[in-house]
Amino acid sequence: MALNLIFMGTPEFAVPILESINNSDHKLLFVYTQPPKKSSRGQKVNFSSVNEYCVKNKIAVKCPKIFNEKEIKFLKDLKPDVVIVAAYGKILPKEVLDLKNIKFINIHASLLPRWRGAAPIQRSIIEMDQETGISIMKIVPKLDSGPFILQEKIKIEKNDNYLSIRDKLSILGSKLTLKTLHLIESGKYTLTEQDESRATYAKKIEKKESEINWNVSSRQLIAKINGLNPYPGTWFRHKNSRFKIIQALEVNLSGEQGVILDDILTIACKENAIRILKIQREGKKILKSKDFLAGYKLTKGEKLT
Repeated sequence: MALNLIFMGTPEFAVPILESINNSDHKLLFVYTQPPKKSSRGQKVNFSSVNEYCVKNKIAVKCPKIFNEKEIKFLKDLKPDVVIVAAYGKILPKEVLDLKNIKFINIHASLLPRWRGAAPIQRSIIEMDQETGISIMKIVPKLDSGPFILQEKIKIEKNDNYLSIRDKLSILGSKLTLKTLHLIESGKYTLTEQDESRATYAKKIEKKESEINWNVSSRQLIAKINGLNPYPGTWFRHKNSRFKIIQALEVNLSGEQGVILDDILTIACKENAIRILKIQREGKKILKSKDFLAGYKLTKGEKLT
């Protein structure tokens, strides 16, 4: 028997999951996503990736700012069997979760209870975790703490960054979502409680974290570059301009922290050094280091801030 579903999600991570549901035998009743936002200059209105997918595929979509009494009644009257949440960006109020005869599940991009919260992919890379994964859990009022139905791991490879892990987890999330719906449909699933003693929290990424601190090991700095790529990125300052490091590798060289060690953009860290492979000057396009150095001078012996 096909299930009646509501989907709630916002960023690109959620789109493949929504697409897998839309292409399944289940009935997608409605989609919820975050309201559109104006650009920093206020001229352009930016719709979420989920919103754009819905418009393109003629799927009914709502963007409520809050779940007031009217919105809760609307959701209730749709009579869904399951509400699926994937990076929605809003915490569902207790009044929604208390609706009877509806199961609420969340597709979370970490191996819960590690990295509950807003930025699990970034934090897993920055903290140099060896693996991450998808957890599909029952939603409870406390953030990301509900018992999970399914959980599956993937390895974080040396060259993975936020985008590559996001895409891998999105595909995995799509597969596990359909598997979860099949389990719910058959009634053959179990709920596994999380171990609260192992819980960690992935706080939201703040822009101030983007500025490079050379007083860390090269391994730590590479992890940060990868975890914050492409947004908000990691940058250093030189002659009043910001330069974002897009890609770098670890090099077994040493020197004073923040000092350029050679003519091919190798910079000393607290332990070892990094060699920049791709770089972007503020307001300019991304360049390979060789092309960048052909038009901009960074001299051996200079100290970067």
